[in-house]
Amino acid sequence: MEREINFTNGKILSPLIKFMLPVFFAMLLQAMYGAVDLLIVGQFAQSLDVSAVSTGSQMMMTITNLVTSFAMGTTILLAQRIGEGRGKEGGEVVGSSICLFGVIALTFTGLLPLLAGPLSSVMNAPEEAFDATVSYIRICGFGSVFIIAYNLIGSIFRGIGDSKTPLITVLIACVCNIAGDLLLVAVFHMGTAGAAIATVAAQAISVVISLLILRKRTLPFSFERKDIRFRGGIIRRVTALGLPIALQDLLVGISFLVLLAIVNDLGLTPSAGVGVAERVCGFIMLIPAAFMQAMAAFAAQNIGAGKYDRAKRALWYAVGVSTALAVVMFAVTFWRGDLLAGIFSNDPTVIAAGADYLKAYAIDCLLTCFLFCFIGFFNGLGMTRFVMVQGIVGAFLVRIPVAFLMSREIPVSMFHIGLATPCSTVLQVAMCLICFAIVNKKYRRTMPPVQD
Repeated sequence: MEREINFTNGKILSPLIKFMLPVFFAMLLQAMYGAVDLLIVGQFAQSLDVSAVSTGSQMMMTITNLVTSFAMGTTILLAQRIGEGRGKEGGEVVGSSICLFGVIALTFTGLLPLLAGPLSSVMNAPEEAFDATVSYIRICGFGSVFIIAYNLIGSIFRGIGDSKTPLITVLIACVCNIAGDLLLVAVFHMGTAGAAIATVAAQAISVVISLLILRKRTLPFSFERKDIRFRGGIIRRVTALGLPIALQDLLVGISFLVLLAIVNDLGLTPSAGVGVAERVCGFIMLIPAAFMQAMAAFAAQNIGAGKYDRAKRALWYAVGVSTALAVVMFAVTFWRGDLLAGIFSNDPTVIAAGADYLKAYAIDCLLTCFLFCFIGFFNGLGMTRFVMVQGIVGAFLVRIPVAFLMSREIPVSMFHIGLATPCSTVLQVAMCLICFAIVNKKYRRTMPPVQD
């Protein structure tokens, strides 16, 4: 059964939503990996385990986002080839990507376990939780090959317009992760190490299932074993598209790690509180993040087909829907952040710190509904260097300096520290609007409106 969606003809909103929803639910379930770890550890282990899992999983989340972003190069190139009517070249794109990401997987698998200690030190992991943090990063590092393999397979499916298959595989893996956490943490009381082992095992299951499904699928291009080889032109193109996105996400992720390190320096309770809040934030930002990925695939296919106006209309549809949902998320997060933080901790002081920090992220909800849609749009157009620049500018010129200054207040306010993020987003949105005006003028001159 074919599940690919052709974005270049017919309606705009319904195919966009149809593609976005499985992406959203897959990301929701993927976020459940770390969230379930933190939830079960918070209920069945100690505060030091909560701090270790929150710090270690934040580090692994940064690495996962880095790989996912780099794999966007494969998604965009594959979608552009399909939009151009050159889908038969997809096998070469996929084969070259497998070689490229195979090298990356071996590199991360070898380096992360060795660097677990230094990374924990850089993160200012609290002394009581230091050894547990090292253990979490080391165990997950050994399993990073599965993280990379899964994200590459997901990028291939999204490039051909299939967002349902990754949802199915991650659903099964998430169930396995929950079962593993309950067994290793709640029953065998393995704490941080148990949570890490369960996460890696679930990732491995996800990869195996994805490969089995991929073998049975009818793809819009031929793919054989001989296609798996290094092709310099394709690898350079994938890298040119994916590397700026990955570098931007890496540096933005580093800015959040710096922010977490600043908070870790304030003590165990603020560290655990922000760790809990960041876990909640991972969920409330899923809707704009899903629209970002959907917009990238939609815009890439339509630019390949010479239909800029259609891609632009999709952008405004995405902004409208995500804004409506963002208002709801703002209200819940700002006024009932204590309930959300209480899901991941039973310590009243940790819940209070997390709820205070979440008020700032509630404000950011109203801004990212614009920002993420524009980022997806620019990625689809192949403007990944601009996406990199705006992310770096916001992170290092605003987020880190504001967080550092707010951490020096007496008394320290977690809400004020959290305001560093929406302050950064305001600047990024402004940069995107200026860039959009320039791009719109360019495309309207070179690519006249096309009637569907």
